[in-house]
Amino acid sequence: MNQDRLRFDLADLAEEVTPVDLRDRALRTSRRLGIQRAVATSAAALVVLAAATGTALAIRPNSQAPAPAGPSVTVTAPPVEPSRTPSTDPSGTSSTPPDGTTDGGSSAAATFGRIVYGPSLLPNGASSTSTARLQSWRPGDDPVRLLSVPYEAAVLNVAASPDGKRLSWVDGAGAVWVSDLDGSERRKLRDGVDNMCWSPVWLPNSQQLVVRLTTAGGDTGVLDASSGKFTKVTGFDGCHAVFAADGTLAFADGSDGTIVLTDRNGKTRRTVPDLGAKGSRYVSFDLSSLSPDGGRIALFRIDRNGTYGDAARDLLVNAVLDTRTGKEVELPLEGRQLRQVFFQPDGSMVVRVRSGDGYAVILVDAAGKKITERAEPSALRDMQIVAALG
Repeated sequence: MNQDRLRFDLADLAEEVTPVDLRDRALRTSRRLGIQRAVATSAAALVVLAAATGTALAIRPNSQAPAPAGPSVTVTAPPVEPSRTPSTDPSGTSSTPPDGTTDGGSSAAATFGRIVYGPSLLPNGASSTSTARLQSWRPGDDPVRLLSVPYEAAVLNVAASPDGKRLSWVDGAGAVWVSDLDGSERRKLRDGVDNMCWSPVWLPNSQQLVVRLTTAGGDTGVLDASSGKFTKVTGFDGCHAVFAADGTLAFADGSDGTIVLTDRNGKTRRTVPDLGAKGSRYVSFDLSSLSPDGGRIALFRIDRNGTYGDAARDLLVNAVLDTRTGKEVELPLEGRQLRQVFFQPDGSMVVRVRSGDGYAVILVDAAGKKITERAEPSALRDMQIVAALG
């Protein structure tokens, strides 16, 4: 083993806290140690804020933190340019090919991009000064170490810009930061930002973030990633927002488990059918990725009578749904357990599954057909995917 590499790895380990292996957290009530304390603190702060401002709050059943509900005062949003990534038409079902070969068309064009990983949960004994090093991996290459960020932020809210150049996160004090992937150009944009329910989400142009403030009414709006200028936008409520390349925004309504889709100005709204509404079997409060045209969404779907968990971000996925019909999209899992799904800019999906005592990632094209798969390196076994970049 290269001695310089060994010394480098040991130095990195000294900075970090070893995570507890809880990758099979099927029981959502046993989620992160430390997050529950943070949720309780956030809930108390929001209750005080609601009393002072008259803001209506909706609490998720069986959860600990409230999410803002109801309309806000209409204002004009700043202009936002959507990504020029070509979109794809959603398909309600797909066939599972017998192997990883392609048959031409979109299958032949799709390839694995760079996948960004972070810790899957907070470890026992983590302090406010604990840090975690993110990693990236392109299937076929070795994992690459990226910058270190606060451990809580790495689990709860770190996000990569669509162009793959920058990361954003909110620390425990509510300050939002941006940085290049290697840690350079790190700077604070502003204080007083939500780090849990509505963590910063990048717009398709990779130049702006949508954030929610924790002060003066909890306004949600667009934050310029260069200047730090904040502009209030209405119509963005709920939790755990994700953007599509065409500018469609999806978020979870914390009051009833509905998934809302709206345009980048928060005006045109629709919901995913048969999810959260009265009479529906399922609800969802955790979504992780939206297809480029907003036609498909990867989320964690829960039985209405099940255990809902807390308000913290969870990137675990157990279903991909057509957002227009509510029907589940069939994936070529070959009998394995689905763990995560992230859409790539071309509409293909990086699908993470349990494979033996580790994980594998399957490349699935926009039509739902398997192209290929790769076993993940063992070094990523206790981590989760936080972004799939082109």
